[in-house]
Amino acid sequence: MKKNELLRRLPKIDEIMKEESLIVLSEKKGALLVTEAVRSVISNMRQNILALDEEDMAQLSAAAEDGEAGKAALEKFFRQFETSAVAEAAAVRLLQDEELNLYPLINATGTILHTNLGRAPICADAVKNVARVSRSYSDLEYNVIKGTRGSRHDLVGNLIAELTGAEDAMVVNNNASATMIVLAAMGAGKEIIVSRGELVEIGGAFRIPDIMAQSGAFLTEVGTSNKTKVSDYEKAIMTKEMVASEPWKNDPRGIRRFETGALMKVHKSNYDIVGFTEEASLEELVELGKKHDLPVIFDMGNGLMLDMSEYGLNEPNIPASLSTGIDVMLFSGDKLLGGPQAGIIVGKKKYISRMKKHPLARAMRVDKMTFAALEATLVKYKDPAIALRDIPVLNMIAGSSDDMKAKAGRLAEIIKAANPGLTAELIEVKDQIGGGSAPSVRLDGWAVAVGDGGRSAASIERRLRKADVPVIGRIHDDRLLLCVRTIFENEFDLVAEALK
Repeated sequence: MKKNELLRRLPKIDEIMKEESLIVLSEKKGALLVTEAVRSVISNMRQNILALDEEDMAQLSAAAEDGEAGKAALEKFFRQFETSAVAEAAAVRLLQDEELNLYPLINATGTILHTNLGRAPICADAVKNVARVSRSYSDLEYNVIKGTRGSRHDLVGNLIAELTGAEDAMVVNNNASATMIVLAAMGAGKEIIVSRGELVEIGGAFRIPDIMAQSGAFLTEVGTSNKTKVSDYEKAIMTKEMVASEPWKNDPRGIRRFETGALMKVHKSNYDIVGFTEEASLEELVELGKKHDLPVIFDMGNGLMLDMSEYGLNEPNIPASLSTGIDVMLFSGDKLLGGPQAGIIVGKKKYISRMKKHPLARAMRVDKMTFAALEATLVKYKDPAIALRDIPVLNMIAGSSDDMKAKAGRLAEIIKAANPGLTAELIEVKDQIGGGSAPSVRLDGWAVAVGDGGRSAASIERRLRKADVPVIGRIHDDRLLLCVRTIFENEFDLVAEALK
């Protein structure tokens, strides 16, 4: 048997396209797309034939002379060349090509804001609003009442101002962008004074000093990594008169100085400094800013809108921070706010207006889907009780240990009912906020430890990751834990199905 004989067995594309399954598929997906899938399958089969070596060809020839057993083996081998088999392979390839890279999964890790898993899940009303606005045209930049061009900055500005007490607000695509445009609009060509202990790395090597350099502002570090006093900020302030006198010429380091543009405080949301520490409060910086006619910027990051201290979360919240009199504050929309990815800037109107007119504003603007999700999320905060009930992130944080134990019990029963051969034991765990927020907070929670006696925890974990709806758990002490704080009740049956 020779390769040419095998190549001649490859069916023609027009013959394959006559298969009824592909005729139906062509009506749904389009003939061009289906034809391309068939052509790809044929091309792959041709390459496989050409790649056969002498030993492979010898085995095929031997099979042809090996009686009934060899004949059956050859028939099985040649079946792949039938038009129906090629049509089936093309249909499978087409469906595989249509699989999307971004899909939902189940977070069973107990980390609420899991950066790798998309951070905050948005509330049901936000999802509905995105669908409602996205399926049609919208008033993104059109004033329906006046019949004139509108501004997307106005869509949620008044609502944010109402909820936070700010004079004005602006939304950009994430908090890193917010940091960039704030510094570019308020500090380009000037010095921004920041505590050395607050020169954080946000993640992915994205560091405050680097952002500042890109914005055109100059960083002035004050204090030490563990202690920075108000007096440290005051000593570093450079006025126009001081710059004009060029005192830097007498500086042994030869460092040129520029006029101070603002005082900046950065919330250490992804780490803690404990022990012998001191830092200037927002109130102290505001007072210093007034004394020297300098604006105060607060990069808050986490986006917490409510006081959640009764649930063990002692983080600064937006309204309380703004009430100190700071001029500008920026934070994330997809962290503790519980909305879509966004960077939200609030503060004095004169500064926000400057940012809206900045050339970077267009590059950093958000689309209609983000605005739709953000507005539907923010509306919940008009009533804190509704926000705690409907915004998933807040609801997960507020869940008590008793709530989690009862929830774990329900999941364990569903798992055991669907999988009698598995064990499902309730285990106490410590859940966390995650997403670079509240690094020291641990929430008392419960998990279901799943086992079958024969497989390792790693083996079960791998199988769950490969389920139709992947389930991402965590392994502790060689046990697979499904932490229920981050699993929605309507996902319990999917978890049980994934374990079959």
